[in-house]
Order: sequence, then C-alpha cells, then structure tokens
Amino acid sequence: MMVYRRGQAPSVNNPAPKKPEPQKKPEFERSLARLEEVVRKLESPQLSLDEAMKLFEEGVALSRECQKQLEEAEGKVEILLKKADGKLTAESFDPEGEES
Repeated sequence: MMVYRRGQAPSVNNPAPKKPEPQKKPEFERSLARLEEVVRKLESPQLSLDEAMKLFEEGVALSRECQKQLEEAEGKVEILLKKADGKLTAESFDPEGEES
C-alpha cells in the first residue's frame, strides 16, 4: 500500500510536464542555410558526378522555394503599404541606411 502526503496525487493520473520545444528556425532560413551547404559541397573537387547531380537538383529546388517565399513576403509588404484610397505606394527599401 502506498501512502501519499496530503495534497499529493498519484503520478499515474498526472502526466509528466511537457518539455518546451526548441524554437524552430523559420522555413526560409532553414532552406537558405541548406542551400548554402549544398553550394559548399558542390564546390568540393572530390565530389562524384552522380552526387553533384543530386546536390544540384536539391539546390535548384531549394532556390525555387526560397524565391517563392521571398515573392510571397514582397506581396505581403505591398499589401501593408497600400493607402486607404487603394493606391499602392512604391517606396525604396534600404536595409543598411537609416532615415534621418
């Protein structure tokens, strides 16, 4: 017979607390990192033709996926930049410069 202290419930009815899941990288960043890895491997002189073709095919698919995601992001930005009258305002984006 098991004796429990006051307020303590058997562990059978209480599931173990869930461990927090590690934060996942967004899909675009993972794809881009893999594409960079593929490019590094393709630059290796010891790579066989068969392996190079497989990596090249994967690289092309990753490149297309990244381009698609960038176009989707651009479309979302355009929607956000629309003025109330429905006209789109084209604004140049300079990631390195700051507005004064």
